[in-house]
Amino acid sequence: MDTPKSKKIEIVIPAYRMHSQSFLNVLDGISEEDAMKRIDGKTNHIVWMAGNFLNMRYGLGWVLGLQEEDPYNELFFQGKALDESFSYPSLEDLKKSFHAVSPKVYQKLLEATDEQLDEIFEIGMNAPYFKETKLNFIGMCIGREDYLCGQIGLMRKILGYPGMKYDTDENLKY
Repeated sequence: MDTPKSKKIEIVIPAYRMHSQSFLNVLDGISEEDAMKRIDGKTNHIVWMAGNFLNMRYGLGWVLGLQEEDPYNELFFQGKALDESFSYPSLEDLKKSFHAVSPKVYQKLLEATDEQLDEIFEIGMNAPYFKETKLNFIGMCIGREDYLCGQIGLMRKILGYPGMKYDTDENLKY
């Protein structure tokens, strides 16, 4: 396992790596057609969920100084509501962006210092139990990724796909 500069981020590293694997596993085998389906017009479709997951990766990178813009930011930033009048990217395009940004974000996580992680990063939660720091924002992003993988996993089952496998790819280093 790679060793981060900050001990504060050690718990994030394996979660980030597992989320990378889970993201690819949960999307495995899903057709582009099924990825655009909603259940009774009430759910987000898988493309929206995958796009929001990817947007979390870009957000993580941004807070750590990675100056790369999500090419689909206008569709997914801050969990923007699904709008069926929009033209959403394909799962394949989202996966390409995922593979492009994820290793760079991973490197930024490894390089983060305690001082950087302790910096104030206001997100407007206004919760008395939540100090708005970069480290806590990273934790929120990791939690959101968990949530989105779970949502996609549920959609897999509803759409008749087998449950997500927990296989790991030894070549996936981020």
